[in-house]
Amino acid sequence: MSGLHRSSSAPLKNGLPPQELLDDLCSRFVLNVPKEDQQSFERILFLVEYAHWFYEDNTVEKNPSLKSFTLKEFTSLMFNSCEVLKPYVPHIDDIFKDFTSYKVRVPVTGAIILDKAYERCLLVKGWKGTSWSFPRGKKNKDEEDHACAIREVLEETGFDVSELLDKDEYLEVIFGQQRVRLYIIAGVSDDTSFAPQTKKEISEIAWHRLDDLQPASDEVISRSVTGLKLYMVTPFLKSLKTWIAKHTPATVSKSDASRRGLSVWKAKNNSGGSSSAMVDIQQPKIAPDTHVTEKGPGKTLKNFNFDTSSIFRAMESGFSA
Repeated sequence: MSGLHRSSSAPLKNGLPPQELLDDLCSRFVLNVPKEDQQSFERILFLVEYAHWFYEDNTVEKNPSLKSFTLKEFTSLMFNSCEVLKPYVPHIDDIFKDFTSYKVRVPVTGAIILDKAYERCLLVKGWKGTSWSFPRGKKNKDEEDHACAIREVLEETGFDVSELLDKDEYLEVIFGQQRVRLYIIAGVSDDTSFAPQTKKEISEIAWHRLDDLQPASDEVISRSVTGLKLYMVTPFLKSLKTWIAKHTPATVSKSDASRRGLSVWKAKNNSGGSSSAMVDIQQPKIAPDTHVTEKGPGKTLKNFNFDTSSIFRAMESGFSA
């Protein structure tokens, strides 16, 4: 049998995953998907990224002897191990550059969640690094802006904003080629329970006073006066304060000004705090919206069709042996 083959399920030396595991990842995340998700390298790389998340969050966690990889390393491993991707190994650098360039053009939506006093907003800290942001994420293919915001906020905080979201109440900023739209969800109690539904994406969730989020200076807008890293927060603050001035009900009572940030959830293995149960997301998401301008290195490789029939035949004959 040529193509995919069976092998021992034990990890190879140096912690590299066995071929059988790579075959399974290729079959599950690359081959066994709708044909429209196999029409461009950007779509394929999103599928490889889902396979990477699954490998890191599930396989490595259950078998620590396996090596952990960066997305670029994992992409190279998949292309060299999956028969349907091997023909494109010589172009992998261009393909990966195209993908990283493409990702920053996919629209992003999320929410700015304000407390009842309109003085604090809910921020999340990524799993890696120390930067804070509003809960948000990239749109899936054919997904509406508000639907993406509801989904991403639920995934990152465990809070369902579907009944509170007004499609007309949002702030929008363009970062380079990427549009970021954040819907304003006001009047949420600060004793609301929050906990992410995805693993290894969010390390902390906290209420932060808006006054504490002001830039350190005109020259340093990526950090707040309290030292927080706020690359994706600062550009919205001026418009947010204007919105609050127009919409805050006269009956709203101000909170104790001495209270500052209030952490409401921390991941155990990142910061030693208590955490709520997380739900494993094991199925790949729909590929993100691809209605963006096609450009960048390697663009001659943009469109292709996989000939998967021979791969499936090889899998069937191999697994029946």
